[in-house]
Amino acid sequence: MNSLSPFSVATPQPSTASVRGLHVITWGCQMNVYDSERMTDVLRPLGYRAVGTPEAADMIILNTCHIRDRAAEKVFSELGRLRKVKEARAERGEGTVLAVAGCVAQAEGKEILARAPYVDIVLGPQTYHRLPEMVARAARAAGAVIETDFPVEQKFDFLPADRVAPAGCSAFLTIQEGCDKFCSFCVVPYTRGAESSRPAAAVIAEARQLAAAGIAEITLLGQNVNAYHGEGPDGATWGLARLARVLADEVGIQRIRYTTSHPRDMEDDLIAAHRDLPQLMPFLHLPVQSGSDRVLAAMNRGHTADEYRTLVARLRDARPDLALSSDFIVGHPGETDADFADTMRLIGEIGFAQAYSFKYSSRPGTPAAGAGMQVPEDVKDARLQELQAVLRVQQDAFNAATVGQVVPVLFTGRGRKPGQISGKSPWLQAVNVEGPDSLIGRIATVAVGHTYTNSLGGVLTEEADRA
Repeated sequence: MNSLSPFSVATPQPSTASVRGLHVITWGCQMNVYDSERMTDVLRPLGYRAVGTPEAADMIILNTCHIRDRAAEKVFSELGRLRKVKEARAERGEGTVLAVAGCVAQAEGKEILARAPYVDIVLGPQTYHRLPEMVARAARAAGAVIETDFPVEQKFDFLPADRVAPAGCSAFLTIQEGCDKFCSFCVVPYTRGAESSRPAAAVIAEARQLAAAGIAEITLLGQNVNAYHGEGPDGATWGLARLARVLADEVGIQRIRYTTSHPRDMEDDLIAAHRDLPQLMPFLHLPVQSGSDRVLAAMNRGHTADEYRTLVARLRDARPDLALSSDFIVGHPGETDADFADTMRLIGEIGFAQAYSFKYSSRPGTPAAGAGMQVPEDVKDARLQELQAVLRVQQDAFNAATVGQVVPVLFTGRGRKPGQISGKSPWLQAVNVEGPDSLIGRIATVAVGHTYTNSLGGVLTEEADRA
């Protein structure tokens, strides 16, 4: 999963005397966003309703991510801020339950309670279905509650059947969790556990709820989402391709995306689905991490650079307009100048519409953390700058190639300027046009005329004006 930007789950609700305020601060990947939405659902029967600020909240949840550098220290810094909020509320006679959830909670649970004893609940990403019980225990007990086990039961079996759809016309839907790949740099197998897939019927039922609520686009989520192998309603094992076909043909989802995928799990039927399903968007996040076979082996990625090239060629044969996104790590222990040159060569040959790139940073407990031949920071800095410069040129070129095309855009909200609406192209580009609010939540065609730093501009076509 990618990115490290904060999201807030804060859908205003009608105020009643029995309502208790809930504020969820979300860091990390799209799966954390989904988890935060579902934590809100789990707490709804207790009277909790989302509010926009921690100062107004009777319960605050910090949903954390352990992927990026210094993740734990960033959590403790934020907890220091939230401690002041909790103390200020206490001076007004208002109690506050402070919880830390997610992957940092899973990995650092005891350390959190030792360094931040004012935290009431610490819970891992596999236990949030137990939140009502934890809240009750925290209210009864003098000490904090910690739940960081990997329970035998599937949390999805205990979540409320009726999901409250997020505002807007796009939604995340988790279908798979955990990872069995054990890449040398990654903590996910230790914080999310082994790979598991939700039954297809449960996914389809949730998707139907979202569609009925006006959701036009669903992004299917998983640590290795294309490793999905859920039990189907017919008793057979379904892969991601079969699930996507049902969501498109029977549920009627207009746009389907999925992330994050692994090259080793890109099966033939999924490639065929990219060819056959117009609802499956032509934008694929397919992390490669490095273009050096030696580094890929040290990372335990399980594929070579040429195998990745071959896979990309097959995908583009199936869907010629397919655009690719990827992840890159520079400075993995032992990476040489020649290894880095191999990565730059792969980038130049394949071309990426978007990419996430990072310097290697050690994660305690992962194999690479104890490896020798650590790359100096200044070398990592230089390599990252060189790599990002090339990726930026490729992204700009991809966006520029869209100028002059007429593309379908799903409009998701108002733009920054008066009279402007904003949406997403099939390739996840932000698109801004002048248009009526009546198009928000709908797909309309746009003639692209301009590129900007992080968006496209254009005009609605006549067909869109008549929609």
